[in-house]
Amino acid sequence: MMLHPELLRAARTARRPLGLATALLAAVTATHLAQAVLLALVLSRIAQGETGALAPLLAAVIAVVLVRAALGRAQRLTAVTAGATVRVRLRDTLMERLGALGPTAITGARAGAVRATLVDGVEGVDAYLSRYLPQLLITAAVPPLLLVAVALVEPYAALALAPALLLALFGPRAWDRLLARRGKEHWDTYEALAADYLEALQGMPTLRNAGAVGRVRERLERRSTALHRSTVAKLRVSLVDTGLTDLAVQGGTVAAVLVACSSAATGRTAATGTYLLLLLASECFRPVRDLSREWHAGYLGVSAADGIAALRTAEAAVPDRGTVTAAWESAPEIRFQDVHFTHPGGARPALDGVSFTAPAGRTTAVVGPSGAGKSTVLSLLLRQRDPDGGRVTVSGTDTAAYTLASLRRGIAVVSQETYLFHATIAENLRIARPSATDGQLRAAARTAGIDEEIARLPDGYATLVGERGATLSGGQRQRLALASALLADAPVLILDEATSAVDERGQARIVRALATAGRGRTCVVVAHRLDAVRHADHIVVLDAGRVAAAGDHTTLLAGGGVYASLVAAGHTAEEERAA
Repeated sequence: MMLHPELLRAARTARRPLGLATALLAAVTATHLAQAVLLALVLSRIAQGETGALAPLLAAVIAVVLVRAALGRAQRLTAVTAGATVRVRLRDTLMERLGALGPTAITGARAGAVRATLVDGVEGVDAYLSRYLPQLLITAAVPPLLLVAVALVEPYAALALAPALLLALFGPRAWDRLLARRGKEHWDTYEALAADYLEALQGMPTLRNAGAVGRVRERLERRSTALHRSTVAKLRVSLVDTGLTDLAVQGGTVAAVLVACSSAATGRTAATGTYLLLLLASECFRPVRDLSREWHAGYLGVSAADGIAALRTAEAAVPDRGTVTAAWESAPEIRFQDVHFTHPGGARPALDGVSFTAPAGRTTAVVGPSGAGKSTVLSLLLRQRDPDGGRVTVSGTDTAAYTLASLRRGIAVVSQETYLFHATIAENLRIARPSATDGQLRAAARTAGIDEEIARLPDGYATLVGERGATLSGGQRQRLALASALLADAPVLILDEATSAVDERGQARIVRALATAGRGRTCVVVAHRLDAVRHADHIVVLDAGRVAAAGDHTTLLAGGGVYASLVAAGHTAEEERAA
């Protein structure tokens, strides 16, 4: 009888269907009671030899059975509807929360564990709310009422039933804490196994290349063994719970039968009363037996409730308190003004007094050695984090003043880790703009320099790209991502190491595409390969979290310093590759 606040909160999202399912279940229970009364009358008539009145009573019994069948079907359909409503709304809530948290807040979460919570955990909540919760309400209401009815017929029978009923309802509660602890251990073990399996499947090529398949298989076997042990440990406690309930049910029923027989023998009850006692004693425990069955069906929901609550209530890295809508009519200017930022747990600042301007409608490159703070600049611009000091402004307004949704709609991003879904090229492109026409898709792809290659594919834009775009090259994936960003038609375009996964020829194509795509937009480009940014209108050089220099390629190269060193290092690397 464990109730979790998170599950009760989820129940409030489907009050009407859950209430109707509970009402129908109460009606089904009422038919059981009506059948018990009718059967008591039938048996009484048979015992008294009054067979002439049996036909109407038997017809009434058949009618009650048919009504119960119809009510039971309606109750199951309503419960399924209620469960589906809860499931869909809870998943929507969790997915919206994941989107609001952003990549920074969930970096430490394992994809397999999150998947287990969103899929298996929510399924468990469905069973808990649609089956267990209505039955719990019936169990709380019906047995006490039946106990009163039994007391009116034979008080001693009620006294015999009451202790057994109390033991069946409250005896297993002594095991609730242990069962909850074992359930939490089982869920944690299951989450870990699910996460390990997903990582192993996604990283299979790497595991094969490293010769680590055997070692990972052994680790998965250990995880599976741990899951088996936690399952058995949970079942042991659960079986004690079930055994105690069954003992109370059987003991109470036997006690009621003995009292009924004694009452009949001594004449305290007539034949009808005796049969009614026997049947009502069984009906007293029917809700308890049904509750035990439904508990096992919905127990997964209780085990997953803590994980669901943690995900739903997780704090976003940045608060969404802005009131300004980022609706720029033209390409905006971007400014970093004395920005300071240290990553949580970081020993030194990632950005230490960074100030620069990305002119409106121009391309600004941000370069520097690894660890210089380039990715942090983009993170702050996208408001995945807020600066510890200073300001980041777009079109003269602090990014914190914009609503997060409008700010991120106004900025299109092409990252170094392009993610394509297992769908067609057209479907992947339309993620950025669902209403885009075929002509608009082709125009964006043409600007990104990928249209001709798509046209050469057997199915063109209807070609399935495979999970993560597995059927495409790195350069093709990057240019598709650029085309998708162009379809979004955002006034700000960010390229984060967009040429990192391609060779020089692919890089040249992307650079040419960027030169075309950047017209009329404020572009911010982060790159290690300086050949990709040498034609940028403005270049900002970062080093150790500070702005070391700023200018165009020619000026920075002539001035020496960090930029010249990076250019020289790039030429050396190219010569080594050529050799």
